[in-house]
Amino acid sequence: MFTGIVEAVGKVERIVTDQANRHFCISSPISHELRIDQSVLHNGVCLTVTKAEGGRHWITAVDETLRKTTLANWKEGNLVNLERAMPASGRFDGHIVQGHVDQVGTCVRVQEVGGSWLVDFEYDPAGGNITVEKGSICIDGVSLTCFNTSATGFRVTIIPYTFENTNFKILKPGDTVNLEFDIIGKYVQRLIKT
Repeated sequence: MFTGIVEAVGKVERIVTDQANRHFCISSPISHELRIDQSVLHNGVCLTVTKAEGGRHWITAVDETLRKTTLANWKEGNLVNLERAMPASGRFDGHIVQGHVDQVGTCVRVQEVGGSWLVDFEYDPAGGNITVEKGSICIDGVSLTCFNTSATGFRVTIIPYTFENTNFKILKPGDTVNLEFDIIGKYVQRLIKT
């Protein structure tokens, strides 16, 4: 389980394609602490560390992951939000994040407003996902509160700390992001439908 509180920003150093899989080499300030088989959130996607060496670690994305997330679009040099799994004795600072991306969304507007940023996102409602006014959303692994919600989009506010310490500092309209909708909202919606 994760909380959506980004621990570090990594950089994609190398990409190796192997049949339907892609292996990514990531350098980051926490890579030297990682071990093989550890689950780490990469832009909101829970992936297993397959190799750790010095200041770099490797992860593998299978076809299912490449089709349902933004990982198929990653290029060498991309910045990636990272979070290790929450320890059982840790604080719960964000919200429940599983690292199971529900769908991809698109940034449609970034507006700087007096030292913070308003960012609007759209998503395809055919995925059956919903947002709730003042509810939680996980965008590229970052736990945020959404507002101005509709059936196809929402807005978030990015504070300066989050802007500087995540890959939101390079986000622009047209960029795609990984979205994980609030797990409690998903269960409630499913119960109502049945």
